Amino acid sequence: MIFIDNEGITKPQINLALEEYALRNFGESDDYLLFYVNEPSIIIGRNQNTLEEINDEYVRNNGIHVVRRMSGGGAVYHDLGNLNFSFITNYKQENLNNFLKFNEPVIRILKEMGVPAKMSGRNDILANEKKISGNAQFSTGKRMFSHGTLLFNSDLGEVANALNVKMSKIQSKGHKSVRSRVANIIEFLDTKKMKLSDFKQRILDGLYQDRENFETYKLTEDEWKSVHELKDEKYGNWEWNYGKSPKFNIQRTKRFPVGEIDLRLDVQKGHIKNLKIYGDFFGKESAHEVEDLLQGVRYEPEDIAASIKKVDVKDYFGNIEQQEFLDLIYGEDE
Repeated sequence: MIFIDNEGITKPQINLALEEYALRNFGESDDYLLFYVNEPSIIIGRNQNTLEEINDEYVRNNGIHVVRRMSGGGAVYHDLGNLNFSFITNYKQENLNNFLKFNEPVIRILKEMGVPAKMSGRNDILANEKKISGNAQFSTGKRMFSHGTLLFNSDLGEVANALNVKMSKIQSKGHKSVRSRVANIIEFLDTKKMKLSDFKQRILDGLYQDRENFETYKLTEDEWKSVHELKDEKYGNWEWNYGKSPKFNIQRTKRFPVGEIDLRLDVQKGHIKNLKIYGDFFGKESAHEVEDLLQGVRYEPEDIAASIKKVDVKDYFGNIEQQEFLDLIYGEDE
C-alpha cells in the first residue's frame, strides 16, 4: 500500500480533487491510502439536494465550505478535529458496499487505543452506540475508493448548527441524510490531551503492521497542477456543488401588512425554471412580470437580488421592501 502525502492541505475542494485524481490516474497495480483534514465544511453526497442538507444562512455567515463529493450517502460536517481517510484499490464486485472489509483494520486500531469501536448497519462505526465514523464508496468500474470520517475532536455544536436546515417546504428527489447521535473519539481515550496529528500517526502505525511494503508518495509539480485544474473545474464550481442538486420544489409563504404572498418554485440544476406567485395582495402591476424576470436565474441570493434590483417590488405587491421579498424567496423560515 502506498500512502499519498497531501502536504497538509486543508481546503476540501483540493483534497476531494486529489482523491479523484489519484483514483483515475494512479497505477492500477497498487493500493493507495490518503489521509486529509479539512477546514470547516459540509461535504454533500453525490445524489443530494444541497439546500435540503445545510443551514444556508449560517454556512454563508461563518465561511463554511460546501462541497459535493463523488460518492453517495449523506451530508457530513468536517473541521480541523476530523480525520478523513480514503482507501483506493482495484474494483472488485465483492468489495462494493463491503465497508467492513476496509474498516476492519481501523476498528482494530481504535480498539487497541481503548475505543469500543464496532461496525454498525451498512456504513457506520459506533462507540457505545454513538457514531464516530461514517463511510461511503465510489467506483469507476476499474478502480474504487472507500472513504470515511473519523470524528476525533470535532466541534459537535457546529455539526448541529451547520446541518440544521432552516428552509422548510422543500420537496426534493434527492436522498435526505439521516442524522445520528455522534461522539468524538477523544471522549473514549485515557488521555484527553492527544493531538490530531498524534492520532493520525497511531492510525498509520497500525496500518503499517498489516502491510510489509508501505511507502509514501509525493505528487510531482505537474500532478499538483492537474489536481488544481480539477478543483477549479469541478469541486470549486457552483454548478457541481449546488447546481447538480436534483430537481426540487419550494413553497414559501408569508403574510405581510399588504396581504399574503405565496411563492411556488421549481428549481432544476440550481436554476429557477418555474415560479408562480399567489396571494391576496394588491399591486399596480401584474406579478407575472416578476415571474418572468426570475425565470432561469440561479437559485442564489446574489443572483436573485441582482434580478429584482431592476424593478420596484412595491409596484407588484404593495408596500414591501426589496429585501423582504428577497428573504421570502431565499431566506430562513420565521
